[in-house]
Amino acid sequence: MKEAYTIFDIHSEEEFEAAALSVFRRQAATCAPYRDYLALIGCDPAAVRSTAEIPYLPIELFKTHEVYCGDRAPEIVFTSSATTGMTPSRHPMQSLALYERAFTAAFEAFYGAPEKWSLYALLPNYLRRKGSSLVYMADRLIGACGSGGFYLDDYERLIDDMARDPKPKILLGVSYALWDLAEQYAPRLTDTVVMETGGMKGYREELPKEQFHRILCEGFGVEKIHSEYGMAELTSQAYSRGGNIFFTPRWLKVTTFDINDPFCPLPLGSRGRLNIIDLANYWSCAFISTQDVGRTFTDGSFEINGRIGHADIRGCNLLVQ
Repeated sequence: MKEAYTIFDIHSEEEFEAAALSVFRRQAATCAPYRDYLALIGCDPAAVRSTAEIPYLPIELFKTHEVYCGDRAPEIVFTSSATTGMTPSRHPMQSLALYERAFTAAFEAFYGAPEKWSLYALLPNYLRRKGSSLVYMADRLIGACGSGGFYLDDYERLIDDMARDPKPKILLGVSYALWDLAEQYAPRLTDTVVMETGGMKGYREELPKEQFHRILCEGFGVEKIHSEYGMAELTSQAYSRGGNIFFTPRWLKVTTFDINDPFCPLPLGSRGRLNIIDLANYWSCAFISTQDVGRTFTDGSFEINGRIGHADIRGCNLLVQ
């Protein structure tokens, strides 16, 4: 149990490398779907000597297998949002305490102490279903902020409450709801960070992110739009302060691989499939091959460009098709 929390003490590439190899060896032996996948592709875990040699588990297996290696029953199983006919992903978590530590530490790294903020969450489709990790995170952060709250479709009450709030504010919203709010009311927001967490969910047209952010900037009277990148299959989040460039916490690393060859890494700056090492996925699988397309850069940041063709539409990200 204590080893799971050592990821928050990572401060160098060397420490990340050592922690990732330790997690890999454990999960290669104890996470059955990952162990079977490694065997199918002919990977001998004992021969892996660096993170560059670690294979990534296709994210689709979270829909079809129990990706879990806890030593007791999970405290919760988070699920992805899914449109009719789609199978949601399932992410069992042994420890909610670890999840809370991860999202709190990531938030603090990018925005400082939560109590300095009020958090207003406009997440209607997530609130209407069970098992959302995003709703759980927002609920705990609202509690840590001490002000703010959840809103479904009562936009006028949201605008009034924010206008009366003297604290700096974060308006965290699913993309289509933020678009509706900007289009219908165009409130002039002051002292407010607007943060989209993606998800048109078929309610609105999918737009290039730059175009969509311009619409929100004009509608809310703000200079830039922040973004949160997360998904049910991950424990951690990345944040963008604008420009579609995301930064990660110290225990999360993103690389790019060839879209058509899952075993071919690409150099920095190349457009490809995003693969993620999330060491907070301690009791599932920390090495995930996503269906997202983007680029990575020398400072560890990454950019989202779209989705791999024919991939399921993910509920937590606004992505350009």
